[in-house]
Amino acid sequence: MPDIPWFTPTQAAPDAEVYVMASRFETATLTGALRFFLKSPGIIRQTRKAPGAHGVALRARVFSRTFLTLSAWEDRDALYRFARSEPHRSGARAAARYMKESTFTFWTVPAAGLPIGWAEAERRLGEERQKEEPGR
Repeated sequence: MPDIPWFTPTQAAPDAEVYVMASRFETATLTGALRFFLKSPGIIRQTRKAPGAHGVALRARVFSRTFLTLSAWEDRDALYRFARSEPHRSGARAAARYMKESTFTFWTVPAAGLPIGWAEAERRLGEERQKEEPGR
C-alpha cells in the first residue's frame, strides 16, 4: 500500500514550537485492517481541514495489519479538539473493537524541523513500546 505523504494544511510560524504525535496501530485481523484503511481517507481529509494542524501523514501496511500516523499541531489542545471531533471520534471508537495494539508518542519540535520523517517517528514509537512492555 502506498503511503499518504506529509501534507501541510497550515504553515506554522517559523519561530513556533509544534506539538507532534506519532501513532502505531495493529489490528487483530485483516478484516479489521481493511476497515481501518477504508476509514483513513475521511480522517486524513478531516486533519487537513482541522484548525491548528501543521502536518499529517499516514503509512498503511494493510496486509501486515499495521498503520502509522504522524501529525504536527499548533499545540496539544488543537490535537485534542481534532480527536474529539467527527469523524475521528466515532472512527476511533469503532476501531477499538478490532485493534490488537496501539502505541502513541508525543513531543515538540521547532517548526523549522517539519516535516518529521518516518525514521524519527518509528524510533520514538519503538522507545514508547519498550516503556510499555519492558523486556520486549
